Amino acid sequence: MPSQHEVARRRDQEDLSRFGYAQELFRSMGGFSNFAISFSIISILTGAVTLYGYGLEMGGPLEMSLGWPLATLFTLTVAASLAEMCSAYPTSGAMYHWAADLGGPVWGWFTAWLNIFGSIAALAGINYSCAQFILPFLDLSLTPGHLFAMLAFILLTQAVLNHYSVRLVAWLNDGSVAVHIVGVIVVVGALLWFAPQKPVSFLFEATSSNGRSPYWWAFLLGLLQAQWTFTGFDASAHMAEETEDPRRRAPWGIVLSVGVSGVVGFLLLMALTLAIPDIRGVLSAKDASGNPVPAAIAILQSGLGQKAGNAVAALASMAMWFCGLATITSASRTLYSLARDHGAPASGWLRGVHARHGTPGPAIWVTTLAAMAAMAWSGAIPVVTSLSTVALYVAYLIPIALSLGRENWRSQAVWNLGRYGRLVNLAAIGYTVLVCVVLVMPPNELAGYTFLALVCFLGVLYRVEARKKYTGPEWATRGSTR
Repeated sequence: MPSQHEVARRRDQEDLSRFGYAQELFRSMGGFSNFAISFSIISILTGAVTLYGYGLEMGGPLEMSLGWPLATLFTLTVAASLAEMCSAYPTSGAMYHWAADLGGPVWGWFTAWLNIFGSIAALAGINYSCAQFILPFLDLSLTPGHLFAMLAFILLTQAVLNHYSVRLVAWLNDGSVAVHIVGVIVVVGALLWFAPQKPVSFLFEATSSNGRSPYWWAFLLGLLQAQWTFTGFDASAHMAEETEDPRRRAPWGIVLSVGVSGVVGFLLLMALTLAIPDIRGVLSAKDASGNPVPAAIAILQSGLGQKAGNAVAALASMAMWFCGLATITSASRTLYSLARDHGAPASGWLRGVHARHGTPGPAIWVTTLAAMAAMAWSGAIPVVTSLSTVALYVAYLIPIALSLGRENWRSQAVWNLGRYGRLVNLAAIGYTVLVCVVLVMPPNELAGYTFLALVCFLGVLYRVEARKKYTGPEWATRGSTR
């Protein structure tokens, strides 16, 4: 007699087969592991810390105390909207499949590539930041050569692990939750105990150091710090085919990853902000070789001493490494899913799954190499972070907007928003449009031009190649079989 676990796994496989797909990927993730991968990609010790100086320059202390909660609240509307659709469409294609079913293959194809390119740009920024935090711990200067070499090494380790074991990556992501929580506790505790503290009133100072814009506009620009952090929570949806009972567990993974990150990240930001010795000095800090030092590292070194500050920064770099590991996992599943539906160049190769390990090896390595190229192209953290944020949020926006025109899919969502669904969707759409417009404004206009060039490139690629052979997911073209 089959065990309860075997019965549940067979049920999940049968559910997937109704979408026209065989169970090729290794399904072994539980609810916590599904939450952990999105939590790891959000990575409060990556986004909140990496762009801390950018947020501080734009909006000052008020950016941290008010901007972060606002971004958390509105991002939860986006997360809840995606979670509901994930419950109705529990496949690795995620937003790509939702857009294809609700709006047709063209919308699905563009959504998939925006998701892929956004994830690749995010991966580049994550691991470049990780390299910035590792090098001081190794007593190496932050030269472009050292940074790029460390970036390449970090990407290599993450790709190898993703290639050889889904289960090991899941275990590591589970451990990543502990690293992030413990890391925040260590950083907050050390700063509050040892570092000189500013008065609480300092948190409400509305100052801007960029000197080019009225404060309200600088404050909006500074939301990039929070908004880049709150990307990648769609990973729980991309891992649906590797998660047990995905119609319930994957949606909770999406929403809880944002909620928990919002609370823990706020505590981290408050501790860093209260420990600022001098805003101007933190923003202009340099190492012994004259290379700029990230503002968060400067605060840690100032408040805890050089060695202790570098040690805490090394702990943050560990969290960033986990973040990059999970990002490769998520991005490669989107690329694999699109190739499975013949929507990518070299689809026959990119859809390959390792017979022994059950991982999409070609998609993993293409994602890794593309991230390395993205960092070499831009050379600046704000550019790749703005580009990744806009691309990912447009990919989130498309299926949410399309869902308002069709309501029948909601009946298939085991996890649902009930009568508040449309209201939450509208709030998510409005906020996403605002974020996407703001984040391509100066000083991040290169991200806007690059995004526009990306959309034009995708348009040409679709017309020249994809239009001739891509018809969308099989289940969507024959009429959804949810």
